[in-house]
Amino acid sequence: MVASEMTYDEWGEVAQEWRNGYLKFTRDIAADGNRAWKTVDEHHLESLREILTERGLLFPRADDTPVNLVHDGSLWDEQQIRDISMVWHRLGPWPDTAQGIQELNRLFWTCTLSNGNLALLRDMVEHAGMEFTHVFSAEMFKSYKPNPAVYLGAAEKMGLKPEECCMVAAHLDDLKAAKANGFRTIYVERPLEERHPELKEEGFVDLWVGIGQEGFVAAAEKLGCQILRARRRSGSAPQLLKQEE
Repeated sequence: MVASEMTYDEWGEVAQEWRNGYLKFTRDIAADGNRAWKTVDEHHLESLREILTERGLLFPRADDTPVNLVHDGSLWDEQQIRDISMVWHRLGPWPDTAQGIQELNRLFWTCTLSNGNLALLRDMVEHAGMEFTHVFSAEMFKSYKPNPAVYLGAAEKMGLKPEECCMVAAHLDDLKAAKANGFRTIYVERPLEERHPELKEEGFVDLWVGIGQEGFVAAAEKLGCQILRARRRSGSAPQLLKQEE
């Protein structure tokens, strides 16, 4: 394959294959506790190399030199490949997310609970201006969602019972697993995000925010934050971005 001849759609296929590989990687570790642990960042780099090699865009060395070196003639050099693999650290948020989290912080603790590793989440949260009160990662529990250890471990870290926690997500499979572990659930529906539309009729969503309803801002309003909406944020608001040990 010649990179200069690839179409926009073909590059889209590369990106989708990369994304699909992540989903399989996390599901496999979640289902099998005996698999060797690996962070999402590590997987993304390894997976990107494999995909580019399979498509003839990367030529890894086959001799005794370190495996992370590539031959001249590859589309990108080693540092560029590493930089591309870190693109997930710089994803932009949905337009309502940062404001919605600020509103929720007035009445609740807000926590990430992502399969992304802590370094990835810290960068993403800072880049997107999302002021969560806590940053939790599946890395803390050495498994991946939907393994129960992730949901129950997060509740325990907060000193809460599962039924005192609410999972907010744009993916129904995540919410289904959270509900199975005792969490309440809020579905923030996003365009083109849902991988399992067949789950919409199963009834495990406690609060549904539909497309066009301002996402996290609407969720905050439905939970009572609208009465504080016009006030300036209190100086006693929770300390932001706590990384739990």
